[in-house]
Amino acid sequence: MQHMLLIHVDETKMPKVPTNETYQMAAAYNAYTEALKKAGVLLAGERLKPSGTAAAVRVRDDRTEVLDGPFADTKEQLGGYYLIEAPDMDSAVQWAARCPGSSTGTVEVREVWPAMAPAN
Repeated sequence: MQHMLLIHVDETKMPKVPTNETYQMAAAYNAYTEALKKAGVLLAGERLKPSGTAAAVRVRDDRTEVLDGPFADTKEQLGGYYLIEAPDMDSAVQWAARCPGSSTGTVEVREVWPAMAPAN
């Protein structure tokens, strides 16, 4: 089963993090990514640019509205993700607990609900 590990971070704290801590976090993410690869569970993963660079799109009454960024009532924003193959939710949660983002933010785990048949 595929699971998404959605890494939520407090973007307001990021500019205040000392450079050495930034390097330590990058090294921790590199090690975590390598562990996922060695275990054969990593399908994809990327960082996301800050939410201030995002656009929110919605269509109402056949009119498309594009807004700058998400306007969430939370301090944490989606900062990145991993798509992994795990046999069950318990296993995916164990991988999420090992993610460096779980110690500074929140890692949300969701099972992928396939919407389309795979391409041939």
